Amino acid sequence: MNHKKLFQYSLIIKAVKIIFIAFIFIPNLSASTKIDKDKKTIINTLEAHKERLIEISDNIWEAAEPALLEFKSSKYLWDYAEENGFKVTKGVADIPTAFTAEYGSGKPIIGIMGEFDANPGISQKKQPTKEPLIKGAAGHGCGHNLFGTASLGAAIAIKEMIEAGEISGTVRFYGTPAEETIFAKVWMVREGLFDDLDVCMDWHPGDEIEASTQSSKVLVDFRLKFYGDAAHASGDPWNGNSAVDAMELYTTGLNYYREHVRPTARIHYDIEKAGDVVNVVPEYAQIWTRLRENDKKYVNIMYERVKKIAEAASMMANVDYEIQLISGIYEILPNRFGAGIIQNNFELLGEIKYTESEIDYANTILKETGKELKGLDGTIKPLRPTLPATGGSTDVGDVSQVVPVVRLRTTTAAKDGPWHSWAVVACTGMSIGHKGMMYASKALAMTMLDLYKNPKLIDGVRKEFLVRKGDRVYVPQIPPGPPKLID
Repeated sequence: MNHKKLFQYSLIIKAVKIIFIAFIFIPNLSASTKIDKDKKTIINTLEAHKERLIEISDNIWEAAEPALLEFKSSKYLWDYAEENGFKVTKGVADIPTAFTAEYGSGKPIIGIMGEFDANPGISQKKQPTKEPLIKGAAGHGCGHNLFGTASLGAAIAIKEMIEAGEISGTVRFYGTPAEETIFAKVWMVREGLFDDLDVCMDWHPGDEIEASTQSSKVLVDFRLKFYGDAAHASGDPWNGNSAVDAMELYTTGLNYYREHVRPTARIHYDIEKAGDVVNVVPEYAQIWTRLRENDKKYVNIMYERVKKIAEAASMMANVDYEIQLISGIYEILPNRFGAGIIQNNFELLGEIKYTESEIDYANTILKETGKELKGLDGTIKPLRPTLPATGGSTDVGDVSQVVPVVRLRTTTAAKDGPWHSWAVVACTGMSIGHKGMMYASKALAMTMLDLYKNPKLIDGVRKEFLVRKGDRVYVPQIPPGPPKLID
């Protein structure tokens, strides 16, 4: 059997195993068509907080602060947590914008994560045609203004249930910055901040309503710097050694390497610095590289190979080089048992309904971006089979390596529109985003309520977590010290 067929066969076997696990861990829940008294209380609590939650979300949207600079955004959230009786610990893991907010005592301890960083360079007004609010500024093209706010809302709803004596235990909100770049959750995991949780909840804005059953790609991020010798590019180029030559040789090596990686691998790079003027042999060049695969073993194989390419490029150009690890993240361990609990609560909540003006708004965005006019999708998707990762990466993966993570996503933007773009920013600051945010907050809180009230559900979530994790040992792949702004 040749290598290609062997690889395809191994993928098939892996997929069959994953599907087998998936169907073992579908919880036996009979969906009720009626919302019980406690869940009505959850919904009413969130409706009472709705105006403030939308205000906070819009304030974070307006601030649009990128990684590790989310000073206003984090403060909006922790101020509201303190206002609602949570004990807030600021600057956890030596990250000024990271925090926890806790209420209650004893077991179970259920956590919920909230992000709030924006994407650089995609500022956009609240309108369906492209026009920056502030030219060159950041924008919430991944909906994190909604993310942290909805999660805090869910935590507040649970807090009020604990306070009323309806349930017992501890609820802990995690304010998690810098997901878009250096993945600050990994530093929080290394600090042990998630170790005592029974379950952790998570959600993400999207273009449909779905209980999450999929994994994500492993990733390693690093910066490569080349140091050469300057000289006059025409007068005496023989006295110079070009750092840019080395960088070009390095990218050539990367692009040839693409043919010899597994189909699940991804290689990205961004040239950050490549000399200053044309008549000087450049003495410095800098490039940011990101490698992805579906598990840690293979991404590390890629990393070692790419480091050799960097060394060879420096030798050919006769320059020095330096590799700086930025961060590395693991894949998400999905939890189908938890997804089944979420699915039940989705069915109780029903679909999201949109006005004609909201659908027209979304279709205008889709037209502007050259996409099919699909409007908005507020329907509830069925649970999907868990298959090998095909999408992006997130530091939620590292949290899922140490504690069971139960996840969902809801509609906050136009169907099949481009993410990390102005098209999403245009939705996350208006009613389309607000509806998805409140829906997510209710589904999260209702699912958390189920877990508090029924220890067997927590046991089911944890059982699947232990099976998926197996005997693998988690080791964070980040440099010593706190995370730093990318230089």
